[in-house]
Amino acid sequence: MPAKAQAGALVTGSAGVDAHDEAGGYPAAGGPAGASSDPVVPGSELSKQARLTAWVRGRVQGVGFRWWVRSNALELGLTGLAENLTDGRVKVVAEGGRDGCARLLARLEGPDAPGEVIQVTHRWDQARGGLTGFSER
Repeated sequence: MPAKAQAGALVTGSAGVDAHDEAGGYPAAGGPAGASSDPVVPGSELSKQARLTAWVRGRVQGVGFRWWVRSNALELGLTGLAENLTDGRVKVVAEGGRDGCARLLARLEGPDAPGEVIQVTHRWDQARGGLTGFSER
């Protein structure tokens, strides 16, 4: 199923599973996704600075996951936040260099993440600014 990009955003999910936001509906950027195609054109503004929003599902609360995300994000020079959602997921918003955001995403999906990550759904947007440091909520 092809990923849908709309208004400069890309929403993707793991293993062809529909991407949903924290309210249970589709993120504002579009509908279901699952392909890994990336509409970002090299050299474009989005390729340099980006905002990554990721929803991490699994056993990710109460296991040091937000602290681990903060540590990795700061190591990669990113700003943003990691917050627990009421449905048990963790929402991660990271902004900075697109390469750093992509590395953070790979770490979120990787085997070294604390707890047990079942699925990472994410969306790419243009950097908006206004974030300082990296907080845990």
